[in-house]
Amino acid sequence: MNHTLKKLKDLILTNSLDGYIIPKNDEFFSEYANPDRLKKITNFSGSAGLAIILINKNLLFVDGRYTIQAKKQSGKNFSIVQIPNSNPKDVLKKFKKKLNLGFDPKLFTNLSLLRYFGNESNLIPIHINLIDQINPVKKKKTKDNYFYTLPNEIVGENTNSKIKRLITELKKNSIDNIFVSAPENVAWLLNLRGNDNPYSPIPNSNLIVSKNNDLILFSEKRKVNKIKYLRNYKNLKFYEFKDFFKIIKILSGKSFCIDHLTCSVFHQSLINSKFNFKSFVDPCYSMKSIKNSTEIKNMTKAHEYDGAALTKFLYWIKNNKKKVITELYAEKKLEKFRKKNKSYISPSFNTIAGAGPNSAIIHYKANKKTNRKIFKNDIFLCDSGGQYKYGTTDVTRTLCFNRPSKKIKDRFTRVLKGHIAVINTNLNKVNTGKKIDIKARKYLKKINLDYSHGTGHGVGYYLNVHEGPQSISKFNNIPLKPGMILSNEPGYYEENKFGIRIENLIYVKKKKKNIFFENLTYAPIDIDLIDFKLLDKKEKKYLSNYHLNTYNKLAKYLNRKERKWLLNLI
Repeated sequence: MNHTLKKLKDLILTNSLDGYIIPKNDEFFSEYANPDRLKKITNFSGSAGLAIILINKNLLFVDGRYTIQAKKQSGKNFSIVQIPNSNPKDVLKKFKKKLNLGFDPKLFTNLSLLRYFGNESNLIPIHINLIDQINPVKKKKTKDNYFYTLPNEIVGENTNSKIKRLITELKKNSIDNIFVSAPENVAWLLNLRGNDNPYSPIPNSNLIVSKNNDLILFSEKRKVNKIKYLRNYKNLKFYEFKDFFKIIKILSGKSFCIDHLTCSVFHQSLINSKFNFKSFVDPCYSMKSIKNSTEIKNMTKAHEYDGAALTKFLYWIKNNKKKVITELYAEKKLEKFRKKNKSYISPSFNTIAGAGPNSAIIHYKANKKTNRKIFKNDIFLCDSGGQYKYGTTDVTRTLCFNRPSKKIKDRFTRVLKGHIAVINTNLNKVNTGKKIDIKARKYLKKINLDYSHGTGHGVGYYLNVHEGPQSISKFNNIPLKPGMILSNEPGYYEENKFGIRIENLIYVKKKKKNIFFENLTYAPIDIDLIDFKLLDKKEKKYLSNYHLNTYNKLAKYLNRKERKWLLNLI
């Protein structure tokens, strides 16, 4: 048992509790938590999870993407439970009494508590986080993390227009004020960006918008010192986070809209002390999900830059004859290719570069301990992306370096068939992620196989690489609309053996009365892994056209050898 875990159990007893709940997220509900309290306690580094620490038992709940990873990182001290096969309330039912479980009200929404715990436990808010009492959060002194605004010609719609659209929604639903609790929605609404997240330009902030056009931004005030455009916006006022309740007390109106996905128990209770609140999804999510023509144009350009870098990397690694390459070396080499483009800013998430058995860990992150040499007989899975001026990319390619087995070619080809089925979906007839997800899994299901992650997630415009409300998954019923961007990434994994995933970003395009998917990502797919006998004529034609389009878009960035290699794939 690690030192922090032992101290936490002492604090649980001191506070007369039976246990303590630790989520992955921070108070901004961002994908990359800062601080990462879950990792401090469990050593688990995945992007989603929940721990319950009891006096005599430690539980870590993760979804199917992370079960292998969680066992490796946390299995020594924790029982690993896979969601949704079993939820915390299912496990807690087995106890003879209702447990008193403490939680930090800034890190949970009422919806998440209800979903995970129902009425199976007595949930007790502890206002000073117990992990922070053991390891106080150290604020880094940085000079360069000011907020900044994006010009209208980059975003395609000015702030006034977006606010006007949001206020129309408020009036339509008889709402006086809305609390925009998700920083990425504040970013979209105000055309604002920042440096508070390692992989996306998020400005940690919250916003109140009233139907009379008043706006109140909560943030570290020093971070907004340089945003002249917003400072000239007469109706916008700036406050520190600690001033939230002071502002709530003097606000006018009767009703308040909160987003039940990201409004914490803490904020909800303060709002509820004065206002009647209506709980539903923040309208900014759906408005943000539909990219305008400027955003699509810039995303297309970013993907062209990214495709060129990735293609150079794929040529380099596929044609390596002498050098011993490790996972970490491959990861650094890929970023070197990306950095050659002046528009490149940073990775859009932790690069996944897994060889052999590591490729089967869906969200694997190589480190000095796990770093593996890439051998000729290995399958190598590389899932990576970049933040560019201006656009966000996410792409996965699976490679072989020797003649693969018949079984691996079969699995890869079935994944490819699912990938092609998604891009060729007739969206006039099938336009929800739930229905499209069935098409992606069809060819694996034929031989009773599947994968334990969604087929696609929404993607932000120079924002988070994962965003909603749309996705391609077994559960998503959001209708797909022109301008929406998603990933297309079916896969297949065998623990301790190999993993396969093929991912492009795609967007919903409208031409006349038809809507259809169009690829944003252009980079070669490894034809050495394909069993062409399993592809029909349409699939072969799609693949040939895809590589032809890849060549036409990227040839100008490539040298002679790279162009020749790419041409041979058509």
